[in-house]
Amino acid sequence: MSKIKSILLNELEMSKMLTRLSHEIIESHNEISSLAIVGIRTRGEIFARKIVDSIEKISGHKVDFGILDVTFYRDDFSQNLGSPKIGPSDVNFNVNDKNIVLVDDVLYTGRTIRAAMDELFSFGRASSIKLGVLIDRGHRELPIKADFVGKNFPTSNNEHVHVLVNEIDGKDEVRLVEY
Repeated sequence: MSKIKSILLNELEMSKMLTRLSHEIIESHNEISSLAIVGIRTRGEIFARKIVDSIEKISGHKVDFGILDVTFYRDDFSQNLGSPKIGPSDVNFNVNDKNIVLVDDVLYTGRTIRAAMDELFSFGRASSIKLGVLIDRGHRELPIKADFVGKNFPTSNNEHVHVLVNEIDGKDEVRLVEY
């Protein structure tokens, strides 16, 4: 049985965080024309779209956008058959020579990011791949570190971070949940 231990972020805080992340991404890329944002399905996709919209509004330049579904690239695929809804990846731009920022909601063990990079390589050879996450909760099992982090929330092993988004859950909120 799980219980909500605390609300880590509300809608306004999440919105401000996405704006800040968008500015950080712009500042770290000299050429917006070579930038592409790729979201990891499902919630990473939603945050990636918001970041793209924000970057385009701030910079006045169009940014390539894609979606990865890493389900079949995960190293735990055979044990995780009850996984969330599977959908096709959608990367409709030339990945070669792009500076890609992968976006996900929560960075935990690093395994999802490894799977995303594996799938991204199947589309071509990017100039660079950086990682942007809303929340980094620690407990890495692989040597993966985010380049753009909304907030670090160290957690214990019996705690999880649940990210709710209006598009799916009817509200924007980040919760710390205890199991």
